Amino acid sequence: MSDEVPPTILDDPQPASAGRRRFRRSSRFSFWGALTSVFVAAVVLATLFTMWTPANLFSNQMFNDLMQAWRTNPTTAAITPTPLPLPTIGIVSGHTGNDSGAVCADGLTEESVNRTIAILVQNKLAAQGYSVDLLNEFDDRLEGYRAQVLVSIHNDSCNYINDEATGFKVAAASSSAYPEKASRLRDCLVDRYKNITGLPFHYNTITADMSSYHTFREIHTETTAAIIETGFLFLDRKKLTEEPDLIADGIVAGILCYMRNEPAEQVQMNP
Repeated sequence: MSDEVPPTILDDPQPASAGRRRFRRSSRFSFWGALTSVFVAAVVLATLFTMWTPANLFSNQMFNDLMQAWRTNPTTAAITPTPLPLPTIGIVSGHTGNDSGAVCADGLTEESVNRTIAILVQNKLAAQGYSVDLLNEFDDRLEGYRAQVLVSIHNDSCNYINDEATGFKVAAASSSAYPEKASRLRDCLVDRYKNITGLPFHYNTITADMSSYHTFREIHTETTAAIIETGFLFLDRKKLTEEPDLIADGIVAGILCYMRNEPAEQVQMNP
């Protein structure tokens, strides 16, 4: 028998030192690779920071270039949106351009009173930012006229009728494509005008001629419209002629009530 001992699976065919040498070589390789990657990254970052320092990014030259671009085309730098224009309102000055309307004993005409009030209404609405068309009684522009609102301003008789002939009247356009809108405009006018002027609503003398007023048949049916007789030129003359601003304020408040969808007391035609 041989005295040699056969190798077992526990025997390491390679010396331990060889395994350690392989580990050291692998470790040196990983270390130098990582070091190289860090160095390259550092060079790249340093280059970027050198190019885009705050001094370069916000330099006078760059600021001057931006200002020059803005001067060339300033609209590109605008950040505030342009507000949309407010809707158009039509105001008819009753009888203007056609006839005098009612004529008082001293020569005062309904047309002149209507026109004074209509101009004030136009100016007050324009001051609120609205585009306002001041229209004559038979204005050529009325044919198919489109606006958010149209109000025709008139006055009642110069003659003494009775002690009840005082106050104002409002009628909605019967030809409106949206009668509920016309009724709301009427309600707004009645509510605000009554409260501001102190004049009573003379509901019981409103006639079919008012609700079917010729202008209502001329304008576009989608234009919400109403007619107002601001008072009687006999018993209400003092207020109509000496306080036209108050009268105009009542009409303007009524129109704005409708335009802004404000609440208004519903008109009771037969209280």
